[in-house]
Amino acid sequence: MEDILDVYTRKYDENCVLICMDEVPRQLIEETRKPVPAGRGKIIRFNTEYKRNGTCDFFMFFAPLEGWRRADVTEQRTRLDWAHQVKKLLTVDFPDVEKIVLVMDNLNTHSIGSLYKAFPPEEAKQYRERLEIHYTPKHGSWLNMAEIEINVLVNHGLNKRIPTIKQMKKEVTAWFKSRNKTVKKINWRFTTDDARIKLKRLYPQLH
Repeated sequence: MEDILDVYTRKYDENCVLICMDEVPRQLIEETRKPVPAGRGKIIRFNTEYKRNGTCDFFMFFAPLEGWRRADVTEQRTRLDWAHQVKKLLTVDFPDVEKIVLVMDNLNTHSIGSLYKAFPPEEAKQYRERLEIHYTPKHGSWLNMAEIEINVLVNHGLNKRIPTIKQMKKEVTAWFKSRNKTVKKINWRFTTDDARIKLKRLYPQLH
């Protein structure tokens, strides 16, 4: 926990960008009956019945100090999917940055080995050398600021039923481009000193 909190309080360096990354599954849901439009004094009403069209996943990359994020919708979230998302981060999103400090949970697909599975060794090594990875502790995913962005996306950008992956991609892309345009940031205020006080029970009791 303190490792992540210390990373968040590092001095800003434009050549060493902090990126928080997370991923989440999402159902594709189709209406079976046309919603009743909103009227005077009434909100739009949806029927409880719906049709499931499978699931998709989306990857969230968030640079809290820059107020930048990217969310990509994929059909699945395998090792190869993660590796290609990281490649895009390094070669398209931040091609000129010397180092990416990547904060994420310790999922088995989130590993350097995934890069070597997806790309030739020489290419994988180039990506590995530009990454500084910090894993959130078990049951500590709340430390990942990408989760906050995902909650904003789910509760505001995707607060309706979306039936197809094509439409999901359209909605997600429109959401993160709008957030980037207004440079929305997160004011993270929880520090290591706070943790030692508020989460004292998690520390070993030395006598």
